[in-house]
Order: sequence, then C-alpha cells, then structure tokens
Amino acid sequence: MTTHYEVRYALGKNEVKAMDTEQLRSAFLAEQLMVEGEVNWVYSHYERFMVGGAVPGKTPLALEAIDPLKAPFFLYRRELGIINVGGPGRVVADGSAFELDFKEALYLGTGNEAVRFESIDSQNPARFYLNAAPAHARYPNKKVGKSDAKVLHLGSSETANERYINQLLINGVVETCQLQMGLTELVSGSVWNTMPAHQHDRRNEVYFYFGLPQGQGVCHFMGEPTETRHIWVKNEQAVISPPWSIHCGAGTQSYSFIWGMAGENLDYDDMDKFPADVLR
Repeated sequence: MTTHYEVRYALGKNEVKAMDTEQLRSAFLAEQLMVEGEVNWVYSHYERFMVGGAVPGKTPLALEAIDPLKAPFFLYRRELGIINVGGPGRVVADGSAFELDFKEALYLGTGNEAVRFESIDSQNPARFYLNAAPAHARYPNKKVGKSDAKVLHLGSSETANERYINQLLINGVVETCQLQMGLTELVSGSVWNTMPAHQHDRRNEVYFYFGLPQGQGVCHFMGEPTETRHIWVKNEQAVISPPWSIHCGAGTQSYSFIWGMAGENLDYDDMDKFPADVLR
C-alpha cells in the first residue's frame, strides 16, 4: 500500500493538563508525513481536519479515499490544500495538470474524483504538504504562486521574530469553504514565530515546520495561556493545535512553517492574543 493513515481523537484542556511528554507527542505531533513513495495522513477530530504528505518518486501517487471518510473518493465531501516544499512537481486533478515549484500552492475543490501527485525529477522529488477539510460547496481549482500571495511583514530583529507571512489559500485570494493555508518565513537571525501567541476558539490550526537542517529543532508551545506545554519538533513534522490552545514556537535557528486552519470563520485576524508577560 502507498497510502497510510492514523486517527487522532479530540482532547479537552483538562485531559491535557495531566499528560506527560510522550502522551502529548502521541496526541498532537505528526512525526512522519513525508516518506518517498507514500501518501501519509493524520485524521484529526478537531474540525475533522486532515494533515498529510505525498512524496512521489519515479511513480505517481494517487489521492485515495481512506476508510474514515466513508466516501467513494477522497474529495467527495472535502476540499484540499497543497503546498510543495520539495523539488518541482505536478498535480493532475480530473485531467487538469498544475505544476508546482518550491513553496507554490494549489487549491482543489470538492468533487475532483481522480487526483495524482507526480515529481518532475525523481532525483529531486516533489514534497507535497497536504491539508484537507470538509466542504459543503464546490469552488474552482486554483494554483497560487508566491507572487499571487498576500504578504504581511511582521515582527523585528530586536524581538527575534521578524517574518514574512505569505497568505496563499486564504479568503480574498482563493474561494474556499473553510480551509485556509499560508507559509511563514522567518528572517535569518529570528527564531520566534507567532508572537504574541494567540488562540482562536472558532477554528483549529496545524503548524508544519520545514527548512530545519539535521540537528536543529523548534520548541512548539501549546496549552492554555496560563497552563502552557511544549513539544520539540524536527524538520517536516507538524503539530495539531486544538481550538482552545495557544500556539507559538522558537527554533534553534531560522526556519519556515506552513499553517493550516479550518472552522466556522474565514477572518484571518479572528484571534485572541496573549503577550509574553501574561503566559505561564
């Protein structure tokens, strides 16, 4: 089999308070998404959000329905966001081909039946990072290059959090039901992301960290604002952030990360912020 998945059930803030390190990692960390020749998924019960990766080698990989979907094909009742973090690749959806270079994105609406992932150069394979959410209506497929993104410049070198936020699959750039995705790039010398930390109880979020060399890592912070926890994350791993949890992180060097959200609100600024001096 080339498609693998696991299911993660939703946990509340009271259960998480009692968890040790391994229990936290087992519940919220997706450790192995990018494996050559495979499609890997974590099906989360937070907003029924799915986080995954597809790394085609010489042979294309198909987007296959998994059993929890109870559907004839993957996008029967879902929408899909794709961002390439590897070599040049191609996604073919119902006969329409979309070529994606490094850090380019693609939105596929519900109803696309036959989808496959391809690497243009198998020696430098594409690495497709995937987010999927339930969809109630069909919107057009759309490729979004970095030049098409809405870009925000936030933070500063003085606070070690200077960064560029590339809003790729977001309201105002692409029509979606509820899925939103973007890519944040930290400027060299900055290590903190998403400061001040925030939470949004109306939607979940998943952070996928990449661009980290061997031996480097990111400490991802989660939990309630006054009851924080942390998870150490390696390159190409993702953290599932529940709606009740804050999220922010600091790395041992600069890096990039992809954020993906789903929920009842498409307003990007819909968040409650918590400055560092109120966190515990």
